[in-house]
Amino acid sequence: MTRGLLIADGIAAVLAATGLALLVRPAVARRLLRVRDSAEATYALRIAGAMLFAAALFCAGFANMFAIASAGAA
Repeated sequence: MTRGLLIADGIAAVLAATGLALLVRPAVARRLLRVRDSAEATYALRIAGAMLFAAALFCAGFANMFAIASAGAA
C-alpha cells in the first residue's frame, strides 16, 4: 500500500466519521456550531452529513480502484 493511498483512505475515514456524526446526531453538531434549534437546521445538517459520507465513499473507492488498476498494469 502506497503512502498516497494511505493518505486518501485516511481522509476518507475522517470524512465518513464526520458525515455519520452529522447524520446520526445532528443535535450535537448543532450545539457545537451554535446553530439555533429548528427543523431547517436539522435537515441541512443531515444533508451535509450525507454529502460528506458520499464524498468519503467516492474518495476511498476511486483511490483504491486506481491502486488496483495500476498494480495490474505494471
